Amino acid sequence: MKNILLLSDTHGYLDDFIFEHAAKADEIWHAGDIGNLETADRLTAVKKLRAVYGNIDDAKVRTVYPLNNRFMIEGLDVWITHIGGYPGRYNPSLKREIISNPPQLFICGHSHILRVMRDVENNLLHINPGAAGVHGFHKMRTMIRFQITSGKIEKLDVIELGLRGALPKPVG
Repeated sequence: MKNILLLSDTHGYLDDFIFEHAAKADEIWHAGDIGNLETADRLTAVKKLRAVYGNIDDAKVRTVYPLNNRFMIEGLDVWITHIGGYPGRYNPSLKREIISNPPQLFICGHSHILRVMRDVENNLLHINPGAAGVHGFHKMRTMIRFQITSGKIEKLDVIELGLRGALPKPVG
């Protein structure tokens, strides 16, 4: 069993709420727009970090983290990317691979829109955790936590971090 904390679009912003939940996870997964290597390093100092770079991430972040990260964990085939789209509207550069070799869990960020939806046609679960940072149009900052046990996703919960405009001071 693995406890996962999934976040995206931090844009360099981390606060105590994020670290409080990160400490309870076995791994942290970041679906891009990390912001900078310092942000990634701060997360890595807490738990193992699996991440991809996003469209706002600079060359330093892109040298450490890939555009796509596909891996197996606890019997589950996972694919994380930043700009992936969603069922029925996948990114054209990924669509062929999703159809011909679908992962069981497809994760992306970018839109700042929280989504958890089943793709029945491709037999996968799509998750976008929304945005945990303060930049963007979203009103509520969100992350997702879940467990992976024997290839199954269990105990999936949305974590609301508060309104984007009513924020605690960043840590660090």
